[in-house]
Amino acid sequence: MFAIAGGAYLALALGDYLYQWWQFEKSIRMTKEEVKQEAKQNDGDPHIKQRRRAIARSYARRQMMKDVPNADVIIVNPTHIAIAIKYDPQLAPAPIVLAIGQRKIAERIKAIAAESGVPIVRNVPLARALLKTAKVGTLIPYELYMAVAEVLAFVVRTRGTRGSWQGSATA
Repeated sequence: MFAIAGGAYLALALGDYLYQWWQFEKSIRMTKEEVKQEAKQNDGDPHIKQRRRAIARSYARRQMMKDVPNADVIIVNPTHIAIAIKYDPQLAPAPIVLAIGQRKIAERIKAIAAESGVPIVRNVPLARALLKTAKVGTLIPYELYMAVAEVLAFVVRTRGTRGSWQGSATA
C-alpha cells in the first residue's frame, strides 16, 4: 500500500513539476510591445539614429566635394552622373574613386571640376557601370580597369597636346 501511495505521489509530483516549469517558461516570455521597447532602449531612439546618419552623410558629402579638385578625371553621363577618379601608382595599384554623384550632386561635382581645371570626359556606359559597382574611397572594380585606363590614357594624351586641360571631351 505504501508503494502504491508513494508511486501515486511521485507521479503527481512529476506532473506538478512539469506544469510549474511550463507555466514559468510562459510567464518569462516578453510581449511584442516589451520586445519593441527593449529594442528601442538598446538601439536608441530612431529619430536620433536618423539624425546621426544624416550628419554622417553630410560630412561624407563635404569631404567628397573637397576631394574633387584632386581628381585626375571626371567621368560623366552628360545629364545626371559624375564620378571623380584619381590614379596615383604610389598611393594605390589601381585608380581610386574620389566622388560619385547623381543629379544635383553630379552637377556640383562637374562645377567644382570645371573651376579646378579637372578634365571632364563623357563616357555613358562607363559612368553607369561605375555608379552601379564602385564606392567612394575604394579602388575601381577589377572589371572596369581597362575602360578606366583608356579614359586616363586619353586624358594624358590630350593634356600632352594641349598643355593643360580646357573643357570637356568624349572618350
